[in-house]
Amino acid sequence: MVQIDFQQREVAIKLVYYGPALSGKTTNLQMLHERVDPSARGRLLTLDTKDDRTLFFDLLPIFFKSKSGLTIKVRLFTVPGQVIHNSTRRLVLQGVDGVAFIADSRVAETQHNNESYANLKANLKENGIDTAHTPIVIQFNKRDLPGIRSDAELANIAARGREPIYPASAIAGEGVVETFFGLLGLTWESVDSRYQLAERFGVSRDEFMASLEKQLRAAAGAGAAR
Repeated sequence: MVQIDFQQREVAIKLVYYGPALSGKTTNLQMLHERVDPSARGRLLTLDTKDDRTLFFDLLPIFFKSKSGLTIKVRLFTVPGQVIHNSTRRLVLQGVDGVAFIADSRVAETQHNNESYANLKANLKENGIDTAHTPIVIQFNKRDLPGIRSDAELANIAARGREPIYPASAIAGEGVVETFFGLLGLTWESVDSRYQLAERFGVSRDEFMASLEKQLRAAAGAGAAR
């Protein structure tokens, strides 16, 4: 659940990147971190172990301050993909406002994707979170590898469900930003409908999204200058 401090005029939005082991959750956050203006981002924390790339989570806070003086913090987390870490995944999902499910595009990984998605729904339910009203987007990552689902298959999956589908090759930075903004847009709409942020603080969805896009462009410009 979004955290709102009315006295401090501060809102914290929590997004979680979920999916099977080694699907590219950590890579997504690393790529996003590189693309955000350094003056508007926090430190990326990564905890690696020998049996999974992320034992607990990565934390990537992105800060945004509106013209009205409202501070919005967007916090991004990943969860460990291995089955043995389910209690940690459930813990990280507590209070989540939106989820990016990172699937592996390879046909051979279909069962792992399905099992992980079912696990996501179960853990949301265990946390008392309404799965039907939780903003979720699905990224089919690793489009650069052989043996992947076709574009037509992804279109068919998108047509059957309510979740937007984003093709990606996170290691190349492709589809990462699109997935992030897709999720953030849905999450903002969900949060605003519940808490009337635009009415209370005078912050529109367009202003919020434009500010983050500007931070991404600023970081890209700094990289080009180097």
